[in-house]
Amino acid sequence: MENNKEKEFLSTIEVAQLLGISRIAVFKRIKKGTLPAQKIGEQYVIAKKDLNLEKLHSPLSQKRKDELKKSISHILERYEEAFKLLGKTE
Repeated sequence: MENNKEKEFLSTIEVAQLLGISRIAVFKRIKKGTLPAQKIGEQYVIAKKDLNLEKLHSPLSQKRKDELKKSISHILERYEEAFKLLGKTE
């Protein structure tokens, strides 16, 4: 099998392993357009030159952090009692 450093294209499995995410997450990024890919037959391949690891691993923006914080607060508010019940042991 070829070494990943020598390959021009990577499979979705290889990209998922490289990024430490699931194949589903890779497909979501392809569909969203944040991960350029080419379809060859039934499979997607990602050109190594298009795989910008720094951009894909970039930290969350402050705006995104604020959105997540707001969502988490809303969930905790709404389901606080359920979380308490789930945490109880008999």
